[in-house]
Amino acid sequence: MVDPVDIAFLFDVDNTLLDNDKIQRDIREHLEGSYGEHARDRNWAIFQELWGELGYADYLGALERYRREELHDPRILRLASWLVDYAFANRLYPQALDAVRHARRLAPAIVLSDGDAVFQPRKIERSGLWHEFDGNVLVYIHKEQELDDVEHWYPAGHYVLIDDKLRILDAVKKVWGEKVTTVFVRQGHYAFDTTALASYREADMVIERIGELTRLDLRDFKRV
Repeated sequence: MVDPVDIAFLFDVDNTLLDNDKIQRDIREHLEGSYGEHARDRNWAIFQELWGELGYADYLGALERYRREELHDPRILRLASWLVDYAFANRLYPQALDAVRHARRLAPAIVLSDGDAVFQPRKIERSGLWHEFDGNVLVYIHKEQELDDVEHWYPAGHYVLIDDKLRILDAVKKVWGEKVTTVFVRQGHYAFDTTALASYREADMVIERIGELTRLDLRDFKRV
C-alpha cells in the first residue's frame, strides 16, 4: 500500500495538455491528402461510431474497421505507422510542460486520462508526458467511474483535478465532494460547448490556458 500524501494533482491529457483538436485535424488532412476525401469521411464516420459504442476515442480501432472495408487497398497499411509515429510533442499547449513541472514541485502529479490501451499510452509517451510524470499514468475507459482505483494507486487527502471537460469535473465532484478541487481549463471544443456548459455545475476554479497553473500555489487550491 502506498502511503497517502496530503495533496495530489490529477491531469487530463487531451485538450488539457495536448491540443487534441489540432491532432484530429491533422489526421483528417492526412487521410484526405494521402487517400482522398472518401477515406477521410468514411474513416471519420467509423471513428465517431466507435466513440459512441465504446465511450472513448479509438483511432486504431476505426482504422481496423475501415481497412476491412478497403481490404484490397494496400496503401491503408501505411496509415497505422503514420498514426503511432505522429509527433505528439509538437501538439503540446504552450507552457504545458511548465505547468506539469510547477505542479510536481508542489505535490505528486498523475496523468488521469481516458482512452484505449494502445494509442492513448503511445500518445502520452510520444508527447513526452510519460517522462514528465515519471511514469505516473492512469488510463481508463470512463475515469470518472474509477475513482476508487485512483485512490488505490495514488492515495491522497485531497486531489486537484485539471480537465477541459466540465462533465468530468462535475461527475468527480459529485463523488469526492470537498476532497477534490476541480479546475476547468477553457481549451478545446468541449470547453466552449454551450449545451455542456449549461448542463453541469461550475468548477471550483477556471483558468483560460494551462500555463496559468504556473502562477498558482497550494494555498490557491486549498482555499476554494
